[in-house]
Amino acid sequence: MRRADLVRYGAAALSGGVLALSFPPRTLWWLAVPAFFALWLVLRSGRHSGRLGFVFGFAFFLPHLWWIQHFLGADFGPWPWLVLSALMALFIGGVCALFPLVARLPAAPVWAALLFVLQETLRGLVPFNGFPWGRVAFGQVDGPFGQLAAVGGAPLVTFAVVFTGFGLAAWLPRWTRAWALVPIVAALAVGPLISVDAQAGQRTVAVVQGNAPDLGLGLLGEGATLRENHLRKTAELAALVRGGALPKPDLVVWPESATRTRDRDPVLDGAIRDLGVPTLVSALRGAQNAVIAWDPVTGAGPSYAKQELVPFAEHIPLRPLARLVTPFADQADLEAGTEPGALDIAGTRVGVGICYEVAYDYVLRESAAAGAQVLVVPTNNAWYGRGEMTYQQLGMARLRAVEHGRAVVVAAISGVSAVVRPDGSVVRSTGMFTDDLMVDSVPLRTDLTFATRFGGAVHVLLTGAAVAACVAGLWRRRRASVPAEQG
Repeated sequence: MRRADLVRYGAAALSGGVLALSFPPRTLWWLAVPAFFALWLVLRSGRHSGRLGFVFGFAFFLPHLWWIQHFLGADFGPWPWLVLSALMALFIGGVCALFPLVARLPAAPVWAALLFVLQETLRGLVPFNGFPWGRVAFGQVDGPFGQLAAVGGAPLVTFAVVFTGFGLAAWLPRWTRAWALVPIVAALAVGPLISVDAQAGQRTVAVVQGNAPDLGLGLLGEGATLRENHLRKTAELAALVRGGALPKPDLVVWPESATRTRDRDPVLDGAIRDLGVPTLVSALRGAQNAVIAWDPVTGAGPSYAKQELVPFAEHIPLRPLARLVTPFADQADLEAGTEPGALDIAGTRVGVGICYEVAYDYVLRESAAAGAQVLVVPTNNAWYGRGEMTYQQLGMARLRAVEHGRAVVVAAISGVSAVVRPDGSVVRSTGMFTDDLMVDSVPLRTDLTFATRFGGAVHVLLTGAAVAACVAGLWRRRRASVPAEQG
């Protein structure tokens, strides 16, 4: 291999690592721009573009998904972490292999940036319903690019970041470099238009964080402990409210899989009756991962069942192969829900997305479109220790707040739980692996953002434009080769 090629591979790996640093818990969102600036310089010769893209992606996903190694490493070694990182990097390598097709088109940075939207789209679909973790947009909520989520959701934010980096690199020596700054100017313009004001009053919401032991896979046998922790913490909340130490909430939220329950659960009935507040109980209910609207008088009511189940955990494809990479291979599949998460409770329309679902665009978009005035994300990140996973997921929830103009309440079993304003700012949060109670008021909003109304269409448009650019590039290449063949 030539020395110049070795330098390019090294630069691709370095830029992938820099992109990883742009994600939470760090607030270095701006590092994504130089990461894509460098990637353009690496790819521009057209040599080995697919392999260079894979190196970039692998160097990004290895640190970004390190929390999987903490989760599974003791029993399965590094292989699940390495295989998943490599699989995700293949998507980036695949679209980078298409880079030479679009690099000679007019406004090439536009089409090259769209390729990244295309690979994120594909990663969210295949295999087995995809794995949309690590989308560029999810690292941008602390910067101006994140404000574009209110217009076009995560796909538009990803496009804006990648285009800025590519455009600055491609046009740096020329006056046309100014076009590369259009996305950030647009983001700054959108930012002042984002409203956080209540439109239908406010609700005081309490989150019960009962905590869980930091056991990784050992958490499989701790269901009784999780239930007891949350019952105990709910009783503590009731006592503090009666004593005047905390304001009485309008709504209480339990985190994901805090208990197992049935339609009749006298213990839960008694706990919530004593509290006297409608509660969203997140529970394993039969074959579903569900959130149940639990009334202090009438008991269990309407529920939402998780639609996007985690592959190799909540549903098991390829079971013989799965035994090599997951401890859940012999468990029965959970049953996916089919209806949007929008529940009426405490005089409020509440949108729900459970844990992993916050990475999928359609879940909370459907909730907001169905009239949700506030969004709730119950989650259980206790499996993954004290790593970055919970902060990465909180970044996604914050982006959804901007996207839909709604406050978001994140309820996590072991932290980080948080209250997020409609502009994506965190106004209250808890620590990790501690039991806690969090009470705060959130604004209820009814206006639908452009992204809520048309975000799906924007996503289709951006993805379709990427495919069209590849077709145009292929046609142009074939047309240019005809005279040479004839000669």
